[in-house]
Amino acid sequence: MAPRHAASSLLALSLVALLAPARANRTCAVDNFPVVDNFDKERYLGKWYAVSKKDPEGLFLQDNISADYTLDDDGNLVATSRGRVKLFGFWEACADMVASYIVAKPEVKSKMFMNYQGLASYLSSGGDDYWVIDTDYDSYAITYSCRSRDEEGLCADGYSLVFARTPRGLPPGTQRIVRARQDELCLLGHFTPVLQNGACP
Repeated sequence: MAPRHAASSLLALSLVALLAPARANRTCAVDNFPVVDNFDKERYLGKWYAVSKKDPEGLFLQDNISADYTLDDDGNLVATSRGRVKLFGFWEACADMVASYIVAKPEVKSKMFMNYQGLASYLSSGGDDYWVIDTDYDSYAITYSCRSRDEEGLCADGYSLVFARTPRGLPPGTQRIVRARQDELCLLGHFTPVLQNGACP
């Protein structure tokens, strides 16, 4: 039994040695993050429900987050979003947002700039990058936004959302895909579940 145990240990160490350089050489620079190729905005339309999120600094939607995507007269994506937000540390309310999306470079249609506006005076407005990291259009989508970068090109303040087509969550088999994409964003372990209990219909 001892030789077999030694061989197993040697194999495990060899695998670690092979995988370590790949992980060490991976960069977390924002511009190196992969995004969807040949993004199809028509297939992306419709209702999406957030199932997990990585928050940015400051005020952000808390739970019951959904977004409904349509096209404007110019063929650009627009969205109406809703979610529960906590204000002043104790007051919870359902907040409505509207956003419009412009493709920055036609050759990379999944990288957009989002202009958003809260539909209440206490909500913020502004603009963020909106990148579609991955989607199969029918069951899941992963989006990413970086609000500021440091001198090395790493994200100093950003957020990410994992969406599903149903408030019941992701279908079986997609969790592995989602975890792989979160790892590529250098955000594995930074996401929290998003409650969907119908509080903001």
